[in-house]
Amino acid sequence: MANARSIVVAGSLNADLVVGVPRFPLPGETLTGSGFAQFPGGKGANQAYAAARLGGAVRLAGQVGQDDLGTWLLDHLASARVDVSAVGRDTSVSTGLAIITVDATGQNSIVLVPGANGTFVSDRLGAAGIEWGSTRVLLLQLEIPLETVLAAARAARAAGSLVLLDPAPAREVPDELLALSDYVTPNESELCSLTGGGSLDGEDDLVRRAQALRARGAGRVIVKWGDRGAVLVAERIHHWPAHRVRAVDTTAAGDTFNGALAVGLAEGQSIEDAGRMASVAAALSVTRNGAQTSMPTLDEVRAFKP
Repeated sequence: MANARSIVVAGSLNADLVVGVPRFPLPGETLTGSGFAQFPGGKGANQAYAAARLGGAVRLAGQVGQDDLGTWLLDHLASARVDVSAVGRDTSVSTGLAIITVDATGQNSIVLVPGANGTFVSDRLGAAGIEWGSTRVLLLQLEIPLETVLAAARAARAAGSLVLLDPAPAREVPDELLALSDYVTPNESELCSLTGGGSLDGEDDLVRRAQALRARGAGRVIVKWGDRGAVLVAERIHHWPAHRVRAVDTTAAGDTFNGALAVGLAEGQSIEDAGRMASVAAALSVTRNGAQTSMPTLDEVRAFKP
């Protein structure tokens, strides 16, 4: 695979702290947990890791605290050859945390502490020294301040880079950000949130809602539709069917899709081919537990037989 000019991911880094409980505690109640696990996470870090596992030349711009969790996250990303030189340290706050309790039925409850993600303001992005002129693809999400997301999109667009926006977690997105984005990649719930709420009523409704985003300025829209695959809404409609696999854990399947899509586009693949690779990578990721721990390598994607 050709070593394409770089992919920059501007986004979040979190430590996911997971505790099993028999049921969720009542206010003031103390329960005994059944186990504890710690996982690297954050949508920015997840997407950077996924792209690097697939051979992309990836630089992550973000921020952690001056603590052991931040060091651990950076070491884990560097082990996959993610360039973390643009990840800063904020000594005034902790590294971002997701504190997750999982009950006996598999339902979860999450407390998100933004920490250093929340203080990654646009001035700090500017100080990170990103070489926008050598960036082929910028990959964005919405777990850092919106002003920083906008600043990154403006800089990348001015340099002629492709801008991919994953509008997650769901929130209001300004028209300017949509207009700066060559590709917007919501899942089903995010698409509905961006287009008036409610639930999706089949593919015609999906296309109508995606076209509404394009009318607000988005270049092309790719809807990640779970076990129905993914749909490109642009000058024409293209559908990538889902691959039949034994799903174990769907955590970060969307992040894997986005990371793989960025690699394909950075290589100069057609959107049809890039989406095909992204669909395979996402399918492989759901056959394993965890987020970054589930993400496939390029050799695994190439060896996959649908």
